[in-house]
Amino acid sequence: MKKLQTIILTIAVLVGVVAVPLAVTTAVHAQDVDPAKSIGDGVKDIGGGTADSKGLTDMIKTIVNVLLFILGAIAVVMIIIGGIRYTTSNGDAGSVKGAKDTILYAVVGLVVAILAYAIVNFVISSLSK
Repeated sequence: MKKLQTIILTIAVLVGVVAVPLAVTTAVHAQDVDPAKSIGDGVKDIGGGTADSKGLTDMIKTIVNVLLFILGAIAVVMIIIGGIRYTTSNGDAGSVKGAKDTILYAVVGLVVAILAYAIVNFVISSLSK
């Protein structure tokens, strides 16, 4: 149970590190909105460079890809740990079951990360058209 709490806390911190700066930046610049201006003009006014939406989609895609890479790396490490636990269980039924569960959950996590990667890339490519 402690491991699950640690993993959830780690994911929450990683999401917070990404989401809080975006929310603060949005809140600060949302006060200076002129309804007559387009989004591109607003981006230029705050020093955002070009007014294309490719920058935002690329940034979101990069953030999601990095987070999914980290999740995939954690899943691979957990598979290795499960394998080590399995080989060092000495035939103890409880240890073997725990090791098999660790490997199973890590593989399920890896599959979910791969599917999430595919879904996010599909949605981002659909939105950028």
